[in-house]
Amino acid sequence: MRQQRVVLDEPRVTRPGIVPAGSGRLRTLTIALLTIVLLLVAVGVLMVQSASQVAAISSGRNPLGGVLRQGAYAAIGIGLMLAISRVPTAALRRYSWLLLAIGFFLQILVYTPLGYEAGGNRNWLRLGPISMQPAEFMKFVLLVWVSAVLAAKRRLLGEWVHVAIPILPVVAASMLINILGGDLGTLLVLAALVFGCLYFSRVRLRILAGIAAVAAIGIAAMTLMKPNRVVRIMHFFEVDCLRDAEHAYAGCWQTLNGFWALAQGGLFGTGVGGSTAKWHWLPEAENDFVFAILGEELGFVGAATVIALFVALAAVLLALGTCTDSPFARAVFGGLAVWVSAQMIVNIAVVLGFVPVLGVPLPFISAGGTSLLSLLLAVGVALSCVREAGMHAAPAQGVRAK
Repeated sequence: MRQQRVVLDEPRVTRPGIVPAGSGRLRTLTIALLTIVLLLVAVGVLMVQSASQVAAISSGRNPLGGVLRQGAYAAIGIGLMLAISRVPTAALRRYSWLLLAIGFFLQILVYTPLGYEAGGNRNWLRLGPISMQPAEFMKFVLLVWVSAVLAAKRRLLGEWVHVAIPILPVVAASMLINILGGDLGTLLVLAALVFGCLYFSRVRLRILAGIAAVAAIGIAAMTLMKPNRVVRIMHFFEVDCLRDAEHAYAGCWQTLNGFWALAQGGLFGTGVGGSTAKWHWLPEAENDFVFAILGEELGFVGAATVIALFVALAAVLLALGTCTDSPFARAVFGGLAVWVSAQMIVNIAVVLGFVPVLGVPLPFISAGGTSLLSLLLAVGVALSCVREAGMHAAPAQGVRAK
């Protein structure tokens, strides 16, 4: 009698990629997220090179130093983004307290001989050849830590005590360290980030309103602690830079040259490299005021396109938040969307003269390694959440018989 043998295949365990398989909504949103982020990073490398080239030549440095430096940060950041996207969110939650301790340690080091002051703010740290801003890294730290705490307390968020403790004391301590160094802009962005995590974790509105009131009082009190910050705010409200000519060479110099750069751009701009404001007229042209150079060289159309990319990025992140049941993922998507949006709004509002000069970088675009790396790390955490959402949504593979 002839025997037949049936061979059963072992289930194939496929390691999910960064972009979910299939053709569903999750895959489309993930591709959109990666495309927008990479476009913004590319625009940033281009504009940093353009804005910094004249200053580099005049000081005898490499004319291509902007693209080499910002391009290197972008390459490292994208590599870290892809690496952290492979880390399970359970591990991120487990080590979030360690990450918080590292963040606080770096912030405190700013007030040791390793720290130094730049632009009136003592928020820089030099570790050998590396210069960094711990406050920028702390944004990423708080995004992960606050999301982990909210996920762990998801069944207790109806009570204000469990919402406030330990989040409010920890965030307040980080903010206090920032304001002691004179960094009001980072303070506002941190507050918006944490509020975004709380809101999209479905904390009750009455609790959010109370936290917002306490935060507003705390920020006002911390602001009054720095006399130079008070002077800058009073100058903003008392002086009309467009009409008070006597202030053109004092507190209005940066604001006025930002206005003139945007006006020079017109509808289509002067072309990449065609800015005149970067010829030592506009301070911080590659950093806080890079949007003015962008508007001058790419015009209204280019500036509006960049703003549209930020709006699309926020919309994609919020849409991804609806594709998951994970409390951690919802807090991450919501917090990151608010973080990027708030920082973009504050930066552009400063350039347009709607708020005092605060020293807030334009996300993904302004020069600076710490800001770019922190944002790309945060996008990597979002991609980790997407990967796990795709794993849960993927249909189980059956066993085939031969």
